[in-house]
Amino acid sequence: MSIQEIRFFGDPVLTTPASPVVDFDKELRVLVKDLTETMLDAPGAGLAAPQIGVSLRVFVWDVDEALGHLINPVLDLSDELQDGEEGCLSFPELRYETPRAMRAVAKGFNMYGEPITVEGTEFLARALQHETDHLNGILFIDKLSADNRKLAMKEIRESEWFNLAAEKGQNIQVKDSPHTIFGRNT
Repeated sequence: MSIQEIRFFGDPVLTTPASPVVDFDKELRVLVKDLTETMLDAPGAGLAAPQIGVSLRVFVWDVDEALGHLINPVLDLSDELQDGEEGCLSFPELRYETPRAMRAVAKGFNMYGEPITVEGTEFLARALQHETDHLNGILFIDKLSADNRKLAMKEIRESEWFNLAAEKGQNIQVKDSPHTIFGRNT
């Protein structure tokens, strides 16, 4: 187990859909442990494998003092919405009101390949959606209203961490989310 470097906005791995996990082996269990240790060290409420440069459909969370992980997730979202402040470890210190479904049911597998279902409302639902979006190459700023996205991009361009990434020649890609946000990002 070891703490890994978190990739910042601008790194292409963050906007590339991750590959499904096919081998539930020791290497996968080490990845889950590395993700958990990195998330707790950051600290954060969730971390997806692409955020540490691993393009696999794996994420971990720490919500309400409960640690968990999910592999190859599929979400079922409620029609009821919630607004709430959201941030991301790949966007240090950036926080914006972000619309999400109030309830999420995530189905996938644990690190041993056993099927699991995780049901969450409010903050856990937000975390499940946020981390699954990462696996689809979607970033939380893609969920913002046009005005807030403009403000966020200005804040990003002025940040020290982004300028360091830009010096490395990383390109910025912004994609629309495949999850419905009920027209709230237009």
